[in-house]
Amino acid sequence: MKIEKKVWPKYFQKILDGDKTFELRLADFKCKPGDILILREWDPKSESYTGRVIEKKVTYVVLTKNINFWPKKDVEKYGYQIIAFK
Repeated sequence: MKIEKKVWPKYFQKILDGDKTFELRLADFKCKPGDILILREWDPKSESYTGRVIEKKVTYVVLTKNINFWPKKDVEKYGYQIIAFK
């Protein structure tokens, strides 16, 4: 399955450079090894896509609820997923 997500510029560049090989995301969507993440660079200042896109193959997924980045009600509903890719 192909899954499209927004990525802020500072994280997009780290992925592009090969320094960042995982994503921490709210688990409000299904994701499994073998899926393809289509990561589109999103500028939060201009609230628009920059046009840069990277595709990464999902290699590993961890589901958890023990991290506090998103609103508690969303975490309680969805949990988290950490996505590794290559």
